[in-house]
Amino acid sequence: MYTKEFEIRWSDLDANRHLANSAYINFMSHTRMSFLTDLGLSHPHLKEYQLGPVVFYEHVYYFREIFPGPPVKVSLSLAGLSEDGRFFEFHHDFYDHRGRHMAHCEMMGAWIDLRSRKLTGLPQDLKQRMERVERPEGFRVLTKEDTRKYARKPKDLV
Repeated sequence: MYTKEFEIRWSDLDANRHLANSAYINFMSHTRMSFLTDLGLSHPHLKEYQLGPVVFYEHVYYFREIFPGPPVKVSLSLAGLSEDGRFFEFHHDFYDHRGRHMAHCEMMGAWIDLRSRKLTGLPQDLKQRMERVERPEGFRVLTKEDTRKYARKPKDLV
């Protein structure tokens, strides 16, 4: 399992003096980009292919408050990937210094071609790197329909 450790800074807190929801998002984003960099999908590689990651959604489930003090660990697992590497789903878990489970997040995204501004699959060499990532229990092959499960068409626009 891939993990990163984060110190809770004063700027990471909200008015209730616990970890702000924006800090959760930032910690997860940093964990994902570190994971991709370690996998070989670093900024120079993404620049070479003119690719960028796009977030469709991040659903965070909070179990316990996180306060300043000892660092927290954020894990990442690859929960889903489309056959062409276009769509991906990551799951994150937050743990305190005692190993208690503090929060869980399900995140789905895709790759965008920065020239055409359209979603695209991964080039073969980058796709192979993603395919080598360990598959957790429940891993699934994603399709376009998986990215639309929360889409709703408005009945009326007033």
